[in-house]
Amino acid sequence: MMLFTQAQGLPVITAEEAAALGTVRDLTIDCRTRSVACLRLSGAPEGAAVIAWGAVEAVGQDAVIVRSRVAVESGHTDVPEHHKAVGSRVLTEHGVEHGTVKDVSFDPVSGKILTVYTALGDITGDRLIGLGSHALVVHAGSA
Repeated sequence: MMLFTQAQGLPVITAEEAAALGTVRDLTIDCRTRSVACLRLSGAPEGAAVIAWGAVEAVGQDAVIVRSRVAVESGHTDVPEHHKAVGSRVLTEHGVEHGTVKDVSFDPVSGKILTVYTALGDITGDRLIGLGSHALVVHAGSA
């Protein structure tokens, strides 16, 4: 398990060329698959500011390893629009407030969202419905 806040700031390096591509600025969630869709980088060269999860080889405590520049540059055509998860307001599908997102845990191998940590309790990743500019929306249920 890894947290979004742990991944932010990690350097991103290619496995084939050992080239530094930048640092993780944020992660984009795909609520349809309830997983990380891509990494958003800062300090990245043109064409590498967005890295699709499929190009990621490994996520560790010290760095994110991606296959190659070619995999990075060709893999980000079908990613969802980015909305920041951490700090986002949380609502159920019925409009009931559930605090704000303090952090999000994900599986560093599969990218699956495991838990959304909020000020009012934890929400399992399988309850995600959507994430937009207004809020993260989850299925109502026990926290």
